[in-house]
Amino acid sequence: MPHLLVIEDDPQLRGALVRALRDRGHAVATASTGMQGLEEAVTHRPDLVVLDLGLPDVDGSRVLRMLRAVSGVPVIIATAREDEPEIVMALEEGADDYIVKPFGSGELDARIKAVLRRLGTGTPPEPERPIRVGELVVAPSAREVTLDGEPLELTPREFDLLCYLARRAGQVVSRRDILAAVWQQPLGGADKTVDVHLSWLRRKLGETAQQPRYLHTVRTVGVKLAPPGAAASDDGTGDGGGADAGDTDDADGSGEGGGDA
Repeated sequence: MPHLLVIEDDPQLRGALVRALRDRGHAVATASTGMQGLEEAVTHRPDLVVLDLGLPDVDGSRVLRMLRAVSGVPVIIATAREDEPEIVMALEEGADDYIVKPFGSGELDARIKAVLRRLGTGTPPEPERPIRVGELVVAPSAREVTLDGEPLELTPREFDLLCYLARRAGQVVSRRDILAAVWQQPLGGADKTVDVHLSWLRRKLGETAQQPRYLHTVRTVGVKLAPPGAAASDDGTGDGGGADAGDTDDADGSGEGGGDA
C-alpha cells in the first residue's frame, strides 16, 4: 500500500483528498503548512508527496526546493496556479508532475500511480559530471575534490557542504537552506554548526574569512561559492570585511576533531 503525504492548507479539500485516496487503497498522512509537511516528509519518508503551492507559512515552491535538498521522494504539485511559467519552474525544480485545481480524485490517483510506476521502472541516473569553479573541481559521483590540480582531503560532511555550494555556484545560500540540505534539519538548527564547517573548509582551500578566495559571506544573507575575484564586486562585502559575526576562522575554537559533526 503506497504511503502518501498531502500538504494542503484548505481543510475541506484536504479532508476530501484524504477520503478519496484512502478509498482507492492509499495510506495518507497530511500537513496543513509547509514546515509541518517538511518535518513529516523527513521523519516518516512517504512514497509520494502531493504538494499545494499556496501554503500559509512558506510558499510551496520553496518547500519543494527544501524537500529536494534532503529527499528524492516523488512530488506531485496540486495547485490552482495554472500559468505555464509557474508549471515549468516547478518541474525544473524537481516536481515529478503538476495537476491544476479543480481536479477529480480519479485523475489524481492515476497520476500518482503513473509517477510511482515510472519510479519503479526507471533507469539509474547517469553519474553527475564534475563541477568546476575556477581551479576548484568537485566530482559528486566520485566524492573527490581537487584545487589547482591537487587533491583535497575532506571529511564526509565537509564534502557534502562544498558539493552543495558548488552545485549553486554564484548563488547566495542561506544558513537555513544549508542546514536543511547538508544536515537534514529543515526546521533549522545552530548557525554555529555551519560557521564552524565553513571555517574548516576555508583552511583547506587556503583562505580566510577576511581574505576569501572561493567562499564569500554576504552579510545577514548567507554564503556564496564563486571563483576568485568574481564575488568581491557584487556581494557587498569586499575581501576585507566579508565575515558575518561568528563566521571567522577561529569560530570553532578547536581543531578538526569534530569536522564530521
